[in-house]
Amino acid sequence: MEQRAVNQNNYVPRVLENKQAFSLKRFFFQWEWMLVLVFLLVMIINTNLSPYFLNAAGLRDATMVFLDKAFIVFPMVMIMILRDIDISVGSTVALSSVIMATLYNSLGIPMEAAIVICLLVGALCGFVNGILIVKFKELSAVIVTLGTMILYRGIAYVILENQASGNFPDWFSFFGWGKVAGVPFILVAFLVLALVFTLLLHKTTFGRQVYAMGNNTTASRFSGVQVNKIKVLVFTLAGLMAAVTAIFLASRMGSTRPNVATMYELDVIAMVALGGISTAGGKGKMIGAIIAVFIIGYLQYGLGLINIPSQMMLVIVGLLLLISVSIPKVNLGNKFASSKKK
Repeated sequence: MEQRAVNQNNYVPRVLENKQAFSLKRFFFQWEWMLVLVFLLVMIINTNLSPYFLNAAGLRDATMVFLDKAFIVFPMVMIMILRDIDISVGSTVALSSVIMATLYNSLGIPMEAAIVICLLVGALCGFVNGILIVKFKELSAVIVTLGTMILYRGIAYVILENQASGNFPDWFSFFGWGKVAGVPFILVAFLVLALVFTLLLHKTTFGRQVYAMGNNTTASRFSGVQVNKIKVLVFTLAGLMAAVTAIFLASRMGSTRPNVATMYELDVIAMVALGGISTAGGKGKMIGAIIAVFIIGYLQYGLGLINIPSQMMLVIVGLLLLISVSIPKVNLGNKFASSKKK
């Protein structure tokens, strides 16, 4: 019995940490460096296509348009590392924003309280997703969140039908259009949360447990990891960040309606996949997804300057995603080293 306990104690760190000795070659052959090159390529192409692209003020203000959905990227990284998916986030954005607007305009609840309730509604939607996924293990996360995607947007239509709701107080527009020392507030909020989620995923026990579950859920469970609680928490974070997106989106638009944030889930998944998060689970870094946010964001901004139709933008982004995920996610450094030995 004592020997068995020792073996188990020795096994836990290997599952949760999986550390490797630092290698300069492996460091420079990471997927994230390829994304940096793609980002530079996008900037060069856009600069040649439009004389108005390479403008500091324009590049700064463009973030106010494409960063709202990027808040959902942070928890989606964790969800995909867990080998799951959440396609209900767009509907969660719609439902959270509709409830917030209805509480303020129809029930006279103060906007501050409506914002808090919006965040709670988003967290509740994510919590429901997580509970359903852990309780009905025979159902995949795709099926569960497909059902809640339809449900949440359906509730939004029941509440507001096909009408828009706005008339928010003047100060509410600060979330979408305000600046702090000349920097868009949404960019400041994004960078702060990017740091928080990066530290959470890469520097905490919680993050190591997420990676362990993505590699082997069964081994993690027998190692003492509370896999169900972690999965529910990650999906709850996804709902919460969808509500944050709802606040920024409603602020930028000045109103909301049940059909907002349509296709947001696909945009977010594209950003995460382009960022190098493995669909097989257990691999990927938050920084890759963050870089991918700006690649797709500035790609769409540059194409918009030369009046490329939105349908063509979808084609270009789709092709970029297909090309990126088709490149084998292998350790290029080791492969290069092996070829030299031959």
